[in-house]
Amino acid sequence: MKIFMAYSSVFFNIQRPHTRSLSSWGFLTVPLLMIILTLLVKSQSQLTDCSTVTALVYTCSPYITFGFPEPVPGTPCCDAMTTMNMIVAAEPTDGHTVCRCMMALISTYSPNASAIAALPGLCGVSLGFIISPTTDCN
Repeated sequence: MKIFMAYSSVFFNIQRPHTRSLSSWGFLTVPLLMIILTLLVKSQSQLTDCSTVTALVYTCSPYITFGFPEPVPGTPCCDAMTTMNMIVAAEPTDGHTVCRCMMALISTYSPNASAIAALPGLCGVSLGFIISPTTDCN
């Protein structure tokens, strides 16, 4: 392989580009990493949207649709409600988003609105708002 590279560099006039080591760019490394981390943290808090809330509530679909099995702490449905509770507690704006998404879900699935509204209580969590068609999420 070395022979091929030696011949190819002579024959094709291939020159190695001058490369700089990472240490020569060290003055940019720390600020760049800080900017990336800041953007990641900021985007992490904005990940909550209605698709996230819908996916979490979807784990409770047997109860919402059929009324059984009733969710209890430790079941996937209650784990989803606990996750939603953590999202609400982590960032106030996410709490407003979760509230608006839950209101949209109960208006979309109005025959099952009472089942959706009962989920946090059955799982022993409080989302910080009442799930009701009249709830103001602002």
